[in-house]
Amino acid sequence: MTTDSAHRSVRLERTGNSRYVVTNDRGGQMSIGTGEGTGFTPVDLLLAGIGGCTAIDVDILTSRRAEPDSFEVLVDAEKVRDDAGNHLTDIVVTFRVRFPEGEQGDKARALLPDAVKKSHERLCTVSRTVELGTPIAIRIEP
Repeated sequence: MTTDSAHRSVRLERTGNSRYVVTNDRGGQMSIGTGEGTGFTPVDLLLAGIGGCTAIDVDILTSRRAEPDSFEVLVDAEKVRDDAGNHLTDIVVTFRVRFPEGEQGDKARALLPDAVKKSHERLCTVSRTVELGTPIAIRIEP
C-alpha cells in the first residue's frame, strides 16, 4: 500500500530455482525467470518497460485526435558482455501507428512525431532513467 504517490516499488518472491513472482504495490502479480520456455526475463521486462512507457505517452497524446487503426511498438536491443559487464546496447524503439483517413486522423498523424519526441526527451520515466544512467544502490538486510 503506497501513501506517497511518487514512490514506486515491487517485491520479488522466490518460487523455485531462478523463478520469482513479482508483486507491485497495487497487488498485481507476474512471474519472471531465466527465460526458459515462454517466461519473461528481467531484460524482457526492461525492454517492455521502455516500450510500454513511451507507448502510453504517445497513445494519450495522439488518441485525443483520433483512435488509431493499429498501434504497435517494437523495442530491440543487443545484449553484450564486455569489460563493462553485461549490458544492452543499440536500443531502438520503433513505432508502427496507423490512424484512420480523414481530418481527425490527419491531426493525429501530424502530432505523432512531436508526441514521440516529447515522450523520449521528457515524459517517459523508464527511458529517461536508462538514458540518464541513474545509480542503483544495493543493500543486504538480515
